[in-house]
Amino acid sequence: MKILLASNSPRRKELLKELGFDFEVVSVDCDEVYPTDLPVEEIAAYLSELKSNAFRTLNPGEVLITADTIVALNQEILGKPNDEVHSKEMLRKLSGKTHQVYTGITLKTLTQTITKTDVANVEFDEISDEELDFYIEKYRPFDKAGSYGIQEWLGMAKIKNIEGSFYTIMGLPTHLVYSLLKDLEQTSS
Repeated sequence: MKILLASNSPRRKELLKELGFDFEVVSVDCDEVYPTDLPVEEIAAYLSELKSNAFRTLNPGEVLITADTIVALNQEILGKPNDEVHSKEMLRKLSGKTHQVYTGITLKTLTQTITKTDVANVEFDEISDEELDFYIEKYRPFDKAGSYGIQEWLGMAKIKNIEGSFYTIMGLPTHLVYSLLKDLEQTSS
């Protein structure tokens, strides 16, 4: 079984490697647009599957992994920030509140497509403007949904509580990926 990871995320690459799988990184070009009436809890799975469907035809023995992570606060999607001002605005919204992180994954072979979503609740402590300035200046979180990385300073210093998987928040629900890949290995051998 040849695993193809369609992601530019260094975090996803690191996590899949740490799970013990050999894989090749591939790219998928698609517009990440979803229907406006789609429920928040379905968006990450929809986008993950959209990426999967935009990839070339798979060869026998290949399995493609795509993923998408969204951050939501009170049903509002907080995507990747455009700039420092937008980043600060997002993080102020999250300050002192609990939000949801949804990561959708799709595993696709020649004969099947499996899509799952995992969710985690994340509670932030209050974040001061000085702390926001420090974090944004030092970590430049512009490539991250919700404008933060849980594995970075803000996650270490300001997350009070997590319900769910740390790795789902990082962008890859490793427990789901591992289980699904093991199942695919068994059915293909």
